[in-house]
Amino acid sequence: MNIYIYIYSNKHKKFAALLLQLQEAFSWGKNVHQNNELMHHCSTHKCSGESTFGIGPTMVGGCKSKRRLVSKLGFGCGALSGMYNAPLSHEEGCFVLKEAFSKGITFFDTSDLYGELYDNEIMVGKALKQLPRDKVQLATKFGIRRLEGFNFEVKGTREYVRKCCDASLNRLGVDYIDLYYQHRVDTSVPIEETMGELKKLVEEGKIKYIGLSEPSVDTLRRAHAVHPISALEMEYSLWSREIEDDIIPVCRELGIGIVAYSPLGRGFFGGKASVESLPSESILKIHPRFSGDNLEKNKLVYARLENLAKKHKCTPAQLALAWLTKDDLKEICDAVPIEEVNGEREYDVFAEYSYKLANTPKK
Repeated sequence: MNIYIYIYSNKHKKFAALLLQLQEAFSWGKNVHQNNELMHHCSTHKCSGESTFGIGPTMVGGCKSKRRLVSKLGFGCGALSGMYNAPLSHEEGCFVLKEAFSKGITFFDTSDLYGELYDNEIMVGKALKQLPRDKVQLATKFGIRRLEGFNFEVKGTREYVRKCCDASLNRLGVDYIDLYYQHRVDTSVPIEETMGELKKLVEEGKIKYIGLSEPSVDTLRRAHAVHPISALEMEYSLWSREIEDDIIPVCRELGIGIVAYSPLGRGFFGGKASVESLPSESILKIHPRFSGDNLEKNKLVYARLENLAKKHKCTPAQLALAWLTKDDLKEICDAVPIEEVNGEREYDVFAEYSYKLANTPKK
């Protein structure tokens, strides 16, 4: 499962310590997968005997012979270029990515949205030149265009899909992208049109696997009928569990992996805003769960998880990741009653692109 690591410091030692702490989270609890046995299906952690995309390690793709091995822990690269903190220099960002790779993380996730003037893809491309390409699983995304201010539009036309892919290949300095996602669903374009162009990119060897982010159940099924969807990127954490009712059962049925973004609740269960103050540059200041009375009430939720972490001699972040990757951890789940979480899970500006609304016209 893709674990987004939010970086708030430019101190290299702190980066290394954070990576080690997150890596150690997978040794907490029972029934930890420590071997490299290939799983038969990409699914969710709630499905006994199976594994999530990015956890296991496991494979992505269609039939077993065509799947790609990925690491237990993935690295979400977006915060290296700002959003939750001040952006890092490319030298510092490359150091972090190489440090992650040295700890066994081989799945790196970026997007053409992250950073000013596509900074994140450019930074990741520089890091890739210092890493063995055949050992790295690279994911990037298209589909969200930045407008003036904190405003965006979503676009999924055939022409835009190809234009974005070619541009990302150029910025990343690679011949192919392992996993290429539609970052959000364009509800004005039939998903069959978007998928048709993505399928052509697979056939041309420009991308290996296709992913979607935040599609509705209907959109997911229709997309999968055009070409197999290898992975679905969805927000999934202790305080964002909506997908258990609809998306996860469909992914189990179709054998689609789930990349859980914001597994630490956008850093909340790592202590951001709950223990530490948010950096002045952080867009979390306008997130519904990190502002006003909602934040004060959510701090009580964090306090319960923190007490449980002390009981088990680990950190709240480790518990949050353990919940995502293990079964039979009801004690952790009970520490964060979903009905006591205050505030919507998404920024207001992205609310209209929520997966429950992400249906597209029939072709």
